[in-house]
Amino acid sequence: MFICQTAPSFIFFLITYLTGLTMFWNKYRCVAVTANAIYVLESSKLSGGAKPQQLVGTMPRHTQLGPVSGRWGQVNILGQRHWVHKRFHDAIAAADHEAGLTR
Repeated sequence: MFICQTAPSFIFFLITYLTGLTMFWNKYRCVAVTANAIYVLESSKLSGGAKPQQLVGTMPRHTQLGPVSGRWGQVNILGQRHWVHKRFHDAIAAADHEAGLTR
């Protein structure tokens, strides 16, 4: 499981991260990876993705999420760019590894 957020570009995301001024334009998501599917859940903005509220969509379990790098890595989820903090990069690598997508 990991949390992430959308932003139109890195600059837009950076403004949100530094000041919070644009946080209401971003979407905050919690992604749960199970043995059968990847579930994408919409979360409240004030929780920063930590409190899922509703299911946005599912992806096949064999979908590769990574690799990700840098302090804020990019992943493509449901056709949209999402930003994932470095503390969750290991979870993404583990999910890809368990699906047999990486060594």
